Amino acid sequence: MSMSASPVAHDGLVVRNVGKTYGAVTVLRAVDLDVRPGECVALLGENGAGKSTLSSLIAGLVAPDAGGSMWWRGRPYAPASPADALHAGIGLIHQEMRLLPQLSIAENVFVGRLPMRNGRVDRAAMVERAQAQLHRLGLDVSATRKVGSLRVAAQQQVEIAKALTLDARLLILDEPTAALGDEETEALFEQVRGLKAEGVSFIYVSHRLGEIARICDRVLVLRDGVHVASHETAQVPPAQLVRDMVGRSVDRLFPDVPAPAEGAPVALAVRGLTAPDGSFRNLSFDVRAGEILGFAGIAGAGRTEAMRAIAGADPIAAGEIVVGGERLALRSPADAIRANLVMVPDDRKALGVVLQHSIAENLAYSNFDEVAPRGWLKPSRAVAFADGLIRRLRIKGGAGQSAGSLSGGNQQKVVIAKWIARRPRVIILDEPTRGVDVGARAQIYEVIAGLAREGAAVIVVSSDLDEVLGLSHRVIVLSRGEIRGTLPRGEANSQRVMEMAIA
Repeated sequence: MSMSASPVAHDGLVVRNVGKTYGAVTVLRAVDLDVRPGECVALLGENGAGKSTLSSLIAGLVAPDAGGSMWWRGRPYAPASPADALHAGIGLIHQEMRLLPQLSIAENVFVGRLPMRNGRVDRAAMVERAQAQLHRLGLDVSATRKVGSLRVAAQQQVEIAKALTLDARLLILDEPTAALGDEETEALFEQVRGLKAEGVSFIYVSHRLGEIARICDRVLVLRDGVHVASHETAQVPPAQLVRDMVGRSVDRLFPDVPAPAEGAPVALAVRGLTAPDGSFRNLSFDVRAGEILGFAGIAGAGRTEAMRAIAGADPIAAGEIVVGGERLALRSPADAIRANLVMVPDDRKALGVVLQHSIAENLAYSNFDEVAPRGWLKPSRAVAFADGLIRRLRIKGGAGQSAGSLSGGNQQKVVIAKWIARRPRVIILDEPTRGVDVGARAQIYEVIAGLAREGAAVIVVSSDLDEVLGLSHRVIVLSRGEIRGTLPRGEANSQRVMEMAIA
């Protein structure tokens, strides 16, 4: 990279003409970016637009191509590793958090750089320094507590505290509210505002366009690796941002979903479902064929835990699950799958796809009875099977391409594709569009609506309240593991849902 004098008279981050090419594929082309001290700049774009690549260049995860230049706090900046970036004061807070659950908060904050005294780890100093950062962020927990016992919102604060102990002055937040409810989101925004007042800068990557005006100062939009729009204020109508991102208007995000046929049979009945650890208690509800049932609630309400139990992934202490009139004895997800009940999990990377394997292999793993009916898997048959699903869900990738090389939205489509190929009677989708751009989101919503039209019973669990309200025929609200109420489509709105969710 060029190392000439900084062309901008401020002490923040300056990026000029930065690009990145992998072989014959250009993923980022001649991008400029300025982030001033105490400023929050939104970085928007569809999945695959180049946001992650630009963030990775700034955070030292990958090296840019020759020809571009970066400066940080008035000096040339060319990190060779994430450690270089952190020591310079720039930290990336990933969407998929990278904490060690069996270690304490303090140990996670200082992992790889434990404070030493007389040849031993100075645990007292480590805990004291970590506790100071937690207090700075308003997190009232002990630094000696294990990270694995924390809720997602608190784990995110630990990631931020980790960067702040290195005196980070620029934080890149990648989909920071994807796993948060409204209450946790507002708490995060308060922390960001407080840090901005101290001069800390932010690059804010999000697909939740309604958040941008609340927390950001300016907006930069990428499309296909190219900088296509800038806004000197974040007070931009979401419809304009959508046009910038996708190059067209997405007028109808949520498709029309006809009500289930009168007298449609109950596809799934749940009675008195209770978890061994009390994360949900005495849940009872029905879902009819052709119905979309939404589950709403703040983080920690027990939604994901309940869905995992229904899908056979976790044990239950009491209750029954009935599919198509048959009571299930669930010992594993395989039992649920045999009953034609499937689940798209909330963590696609850890639970949904094998990142190192191809799209065709990932799709085959859940459909061996179709692609290998005699026990032998022919590659040509697997590829043909995958090609059909790739076309159906408009996945941007070839059958032989590794799942790990896909954007988040296309990985999510692969996870959904492998289960809808089984033509399920009941399908549970937990956070179906987490980290997915607005264009891919509209396509996934159409797939969900299509499943209902074809007679499947669909459950949608989401932290995005607009998503639950826009798709569902009925909405069940959970709070502290219990059902607080059920609202039909005509009566469900954000105010009523939140009143129940915090009850």
